[in-house]
Amino acid sequence: MTPDTLTTPEKISLHGKTFTPAEQLPIPEWPCVVSERPQPTLTVKDDDLFLVTDTMGNISGCSLQDANPSVGLFCADTRFLSRLELQIAGRSPILLSSTAEKGFAISILCTNPNIDQHLKAETVGIRREIVLNGALFEEIEISNYSTTSVSFELSVSFDADFVDLFEVRGAQREHRGKILRLVDSTSEEVDPSREESLTLAYQGLDGWLMESRIQFQHRQPDDFQDYTAIWRLNLASHETQKLGYRINMLTNNQPSSKVSAAFTLVQAKAAEWMEEQEWIQQITQIRSDKSVFNRVIERAEQDLYLLRQSFGKYKTVSAGVPWFSALFGRDSLITASQTLMLNPQIAKETLTILASYQGKTEDHWREEEPGKILHELRYGEMARCQEVPHTPYYGTVDATPLWLMLYAEYYAWTHDQETIDKLWPNALAAMEWIDSQLQESGYLTYYRKSKRGLANQGWKDSDDCIVDHRGELAKGPIALSEVQGYVYAAKTHLATIARIKHRPDLAERWLDEARHLKVRFNQDFWLKDQDFCALALDGHKQPVDSITSNPGHCLKLGIFTPEKAYSVAERLRGPDMFNGWGIRTLSSLSPAYNPMGYHIGSVWPHDNSLIAMGLRSLGLIDQALEVFQGLFDMTSQQPYQRPPELFCGYERNGDHAPVQYPVACTPQAWATGAIFQLLQMVVNLVPDAQNNCLRIIDPTLPDSINSLSLQNLKVGPTILDLEFERSGNTTACRVVKKRGNLRVFIEA
Repeated sequence: MTPDTLTTPEKISLHGKTFTPAEQLPIPEWPCVVSERPQPTLTVKDDDLFLVTDTMGNISGCSLQDANPSVGLFCADTRFLSRLELQIAGRSPILLSSTAEKGFAISILCTNPNIDQHLKAETVGIRREIVLNGALFEEIEISNYSTTSVSFELSVSFDADFVDLFEVRGAQREHRGKILRLVDSTSEEVDPSREESLTLAYQGLDGWLMESRIQFQHRQPDDFQDYTAIWRLNLASHETQKLGYRINMLTNNQPSSKVSAAFTLVQAKAAEWMEEQEWIQQITQIRSDKSVFNRVIERAEQDLYLLRQSFGKYKTVSAGVPWFSALFGRDSLITASQTLMLNPQIAKETLTILASYQGKTEDHWREEEPGKILHELRYGEMARCQEVPHTPYYGTVDATPLWLMLYAEYYAWTHDQETIDKLWPNALAAMEWIDSQLQESGYLTYYRKSKRGLANQGWKDSDDCIVDHRGELAKGPIALSEVQGYVYAAKTHLATIARIKHRPDLAERWLDEARHLKVRFNQDFWLKDQDFCALALDGHKQPVDSITSNPGHCLKLGIFTPEKAYSVAERLRGPDMFNGWGIRTLSSLSPAYNPMGYHIGSVWPHDNSLIAMGLRSLGLIDQALEVFQGLFDMTSQQPYQRPPELFCGYERNGDHAPVQYPVACTPQAWATGAIFQLLQMVVNLVPDAQNNCLRIIDPTLPDSINSLSLQNLKVGPTILDLEFERSGNTTACRVVKKRGNLRVFIEA
C-alpha cells in the first residue's frame, strides 16, 4: 500500500451517531453456503419404472452435483435419464404450479421470465404433462397470451449416465463401462440425431448395451446441439402449439421395462387409468363419514397400486421410491400381511414370488442357505458384475419366519387349499432353515458373512441402531426380541396347517418347541430392573438393555406371559417413547437417542401399526386408538396425505407439524400398509375361512369418526359389505350385504 492510499476514512455525523462510508472501511465477510438439504421433488412410478424430477419437471444437469442425487428416470436399478431440462431462450421457466398427485403422471404449469427486450415476463404459458407407462411420455403446450405475436427458442436437453442405483446411493466403483455415441454406419460420423430421434447409449462392464431412445412427436425439433432439441417458435396472439416426445429404454435391444409401452401419451394415460380401475374393483372399498380420513385411505389405495411391481408372472409391492423400488422379502411380507383385509391376492402373489427365490445352496457371498427367504433382489450392473451380492441377497434374519406367518394368515383369510398345498414344501424348507439356526443358541440370530452384506439384518438394519443402555453397539451374533416372537408365531400358526395336511407329528413338535421357546424367552430377554424386554441378546447371550419399540411387535404374537405383555405395553406409552404422533424407535432417555436418526429415535408408521395391533389384542383399546389417531393426524399433514417411510421423533407440540425425515421414501410400502392395518385394528376382524366363519370382536371407532363402511370384503369365497357406526363409546356393526354362506359373529 502506497502513502497516497493511506487516507483517513471520512466521518459522517447523523442524529448524534458517527458513520463512515462502507467502501472506505471494509470488513471481512462471512462466506455464504449452499443448503445440503434435498430440494423438493416430484416422484411418479409405473411398475418397474420410476421418475424423480424437481418441481419444474426438470432433471437439471446441475441437480446431480447438489443435494438431489436421486433425480432421474430409473428402470431395473439403472438411471436411463440423468438430464431432462426444459429451457426457454436459454433460461429456466418460472414455476406456477406442479403436482404428481396421480402417481403415474406429473403436471406442471410455468411461464417465461423477462427475456431481454423482446419477451416480457409472464407472456407465455407452458403446460407440461409427463406420464410413465412402459416408457416416458411428455407433451408440452406453449400458449401466447400476448396481444401480439412472439418468437423465441424452446429447448429440451437430454442426457443419461446409466449409473447403477447403488452408485446413486453413494457406492464407489473402481471401473465403469463406456458411454457411447451413435454414429452413421456409412460415414462413421457422430450422429446423435437420426431423423426424428436421439439415442443415448452405454455399454456395461458385462458387455450389456443400454439405450435411451427419444422419439419426437407432434412437431419435430428445428435443430439439435449435441443432445439438446431446439424448437424455434413463432406464436400468434393466443396461439397454442404442442410438442412432444417418447423415451423408450432398451437393454440389449429389448425393452428394459416389463410393461408394454404405449405409443402416445394419450394411450399411456388410458392404459394406466384402465389398470388402476381394475385394481380398485378388486379391493375392499373402505370409507368413513369424514373427508380427511377418506383422503388418506384413497391415497393409500392408489399408492399400493403404484407400488405393485412385476416379477415374472406375478406382482408384489416394491418397498419404496426412490431407494427401494425392488423386491424385498421383509417389506413385501409385512405389507402383504397389513393388507389382507384390503386384498388377499397381494399375499398370494408375494408368497409365490418369494418361494420361487427360496435359498437352495450355501453361498456366503449372497448369504444364501437352503430354505431361507431373500432380503433384496437387484438387476443393475453392479449386481450383474458381482460387485454387490444382490442376485438375490439373503442377509435377513426375519424374512423366513415372516413368510411362514403370512402363509398361515393367508389361509385363515382365504381357505385357498390349492396355494397352501403348492407352497407346503417351501414352508417345510423354511421351518427346517429356522430349526437349523436354532440349534446353536436356541434363538434365531444373525451375523454378517458377506463382505458386502449388512451388519444388522433385522428391520432396523442401519449400522448404529443395536445399542445397549449406555448407547454402545452390541457385538457378536445378535438375537433380536421381535424375531423370536416371529419364530414363536410361525411355529404355532404352522402347527394348524400341519394338522390340515394330516401331519399331527409336526403339529405337536412345533407346538412343543414354541412352548419351550416362550419359557426361555421370558427368562433370558426380561430386564427385571426395567420391567421391560431387552432389544436383543448379544454374542455373549447378554441382554442388549436399551428401551426400544422392537418388543412391541411381540405383543400380538403370544410369546410374552400376560403380565410381561402388559408391562411392555405400559412402558411404550411413556413420554420418552410416545411423542404424540407415534412410538419412537428408541427411548429419548438413551445416550444414543437422535430424533433425526434412522432407527435411533425416529417414528416409523409400520412399527406403530404392528404395535397397535398388539395393544388391541391385549384389550388396551384406548392406547391402541391413541396410536391410530396420532398416525392419522400425522399423515393428514403430509404432501398428498401420504404416510412417509419414517419421520423425526421430535415431540408433538401444539400446532407444529410433524418433522419430516429429509430422505424418507415416499410412497413406501409398509408405511402405506400401516393405514389398512390400523383400520383392521379398529374393526377387529378375525377370519377363519376354513370353518367358514368371521368374528368381529368389540369393534371400536375412534372419536374422530362416526361411521365406517367396508364394501367388497373377501373372506374365503364370500364377499360382504359391513357398516360400523359409533354412538358415544359404543360401536355397532351390521352386515349390509353378503354373497356367500359365511357365518358372521359380532361380539361386543
